Amino acid sequence: MLGLPRSMIQGLVESKYVVPKVGPRGAFRFTFSDLVVMRAAQELLEAKVPARRVSRTLKQLRARLPENEPFGGLRIKAAGDRIVVQEGARQWEANTGQYVLDLAIARDRAELHVLPPSDVSAETAAQWFARASELEEEADVGAFSAYARALEADPSFADAYINLGRLLHEQGHLKEAEAVYRKGIVHCGEDALLHYNFGVLLDELERRQEALQAYRAALALRPDLADGHYNIALLYQASGQPRAALRHLNAYRKLMPATR
Repeated sequence: MLGLPRSMIQGLVESKYVVPKVGPRGAFRFTFSDLVVMRAAQELLEAKVPARRVSRTLKQLRARLPENEPFGGLRIKAAGDRIVVQEGARQWEANTGQYVLDLAIARDRAELHVLPPSDVSAETAAQWFARASELEEEADVGAFSAYARALEADPSFADAYINLGRLLHEQGHLKEAEAVYRKGIVHCGEDALLHYNFGVLLDELERRQEALQAYRAALALRPDLADGHYNIALLYQASGQPRAALRHLNAYRKLMPATR
């Protein structure tokens, strides 16, 4: 089975990392999740990952997999002490569920490829977005993957780009966040908040001219975006343009309640 020695398979069963059904002659009948976990175990052990870390990764991987079949074609590859899962257009880390962008995954003998069944109906983008929002409230890293699923189902889902980009930004994955925002702007260029969030990211990266452009784009689409006026005022002030800064600061004051 997948080239694994019988002793390893027996150990995975005894540890309950795989829970196969037993046939009439005592033969194991493995589910899709069992096969994925077994492949991951072999990958990690061959990569010389410590046994304790293997156990932790397998437990987390098992918890993130559907019980019977995948939603789409799935590939798994060990990368050092990590297991990276590629499922259709999205990629995520097995031990965190975190969305991974633009990661090349080798296709060699160590790859597991499971073709999707024809009768599986994918969840809608709205359902994935709702699930991601719930996971985000619970501080569950699975939110990354769920937002990615929403975008896979609907590449024009602006709110999913906004939330995924923000999450990546908050977690310090700035390059990945930038990639999400740029892709979002290609598909949803009329969304002011998408441009604004992109401006916040560029501002933090100290790419001031690009941040100015992003804020300008946001304000062109939504002139009443108060925080956009405030942030662009700070940038103009820092770049030696006090008149422009004052103009946007005044706009900000008019838009905000007197108590702020």
